[in-house]
Amino acid sequence: MSETAFYILLSLAEPRHGYGIVKHVEDISSSRIRLGSGTVYGTLTKMQKDGIITVFADEERKTVYEVTDLGRTLITAEISRLEELHNNALKYRRFFSEDKSI
Repeated sequence: MSETAFYILLSLAEPRHGYGIVKHVEDISSSRIRLGSGTVYGTLTKMQKDGIITVFADEERKTVYEVTDLGRTLITAEISRLEELHNNALKYRRFFSEDKSI
């Protein structure tokens, strides 16, 4: 899963529209990730076609998206994969660090 897809799915922990996703991703990544509208809507369209998200509501010309059960399964598996990656990175960090006290 790409980092963009990961952060978009995290943002859909609650239903959001495209701009809300952009702002949420910027907030939770400490402004490291700033998604363009083409990236967001392209990813949302693909996720919708793949059954990962669905349209929750159309409000005042804004489309609000939410995660489907399949999307929840995928993000849960990705979080587990990243936890393993993180734990192994910490485990092996001292072998690659010049500071061997880590």
